[in-house]
Amino acid sequence: MTYNIFKSRLGTKLNITIITLLITFTLCSCTFFRPQPPAPIKPAKIAVVLGGGGAKGFAHIGVLKVLEGNNIPVHMIVGTSMGSLIGSLYASGKSAAEVQNISMEFEVPNWDGFKAYTGFGTLSGEKVEKFINEKVKNTPIQKLKIPFYAVATAIDTGEEVTFARGDTGKAVLASCAMPEYFKPVEIGLHSYVDGYVLNLVPVNIARRYGADVIIAVDVSNEINADVPEGKDAINKKIEDIMIAKHTANQLINADIIIHPNMSNVKSSDFGGKRKRTEAILEGEKAAKMMMPKIQNLMDRLKKEGRI
Repeated sequence: MTYNIFKSRLGTKLNITIITLLITFTLCSCTFFRPQPPAPIKPAKIAVVLGGGGAKGFAHIGVLKVLEGNNIPVHMIVGTSMGSLIGSLYASGKSAAEVQNISMEFEVPNWDGFKAYTGFGTLSGEKVEKFINEKVKNTPIQKLKIPFYAVATAIDTGEEVTFARGDTGKAVLASCAMPEYFKPVEIGLHSYVDGYVLNLVPVNIARRYGADVIIAVDVSNEINADVPEGKDAINKKIEDIMIAKHTANQLINADIIIHPNMSNVKSSDFGGKRKRTEAILEGEKAAKMMMPKIQNLMDRLKKEGRI
């Protein structure tokens, strides 16, 4: 009898223990497995990447006019060479129309940066630097209204360098310092030449600085089937092929590619407003052709609550 009573009491205690454990587990489950609130939606960061190309880069203004006219937000601008020049002006808070007006002030005979000359790398480019700093009111890169990055090539180390802060005019000059025209630009301990040497359309830089959507503008000409004659012409064609292949690898990572038809505008066409206007119009035309695709992308981002 005593054994039965002990067994009954033991069973009762086991039942109570089991029930207690079940209740505890249930309460813990409610605590640990409670549905979590959804993660906050990350706003999309849209970058415009403006490639190099000398006077062909005036087409960037036409592209910016169309993007602005269609209320496409721009949260970042990355530029190489002429793309950095146009990009810095726009990043300073000027409208595309204002940048176009400024571009018409480029007087070649008085603006040493793009003046015809005899020699190799003989121009200091001080007027380019001064011109840009005057137009952006001496605002350093890190304080421009739109985040801006200028890409150049360190001639002493052979490395690609991105200027994200400091003297805007000096950085733009470094990015634009075509070896055929300019002396290398000294900044700090290094000397810089045009960014096109390593990165004509720097899509990777936009990704590095957090761009979610990239609209890339490539104003370079496609490689033609002509067979050049003479050593200099052959070397130039080889250089063009190498740059084109590298640029193609960059553009693969862009979401939108705008490629104005620059067949009638040369890189050296700085001497007069007619060619500049032609380049701007080609930029507008190319951007308008891509607007349906751009708008579809913007509509999707709006639907996701990201813009």
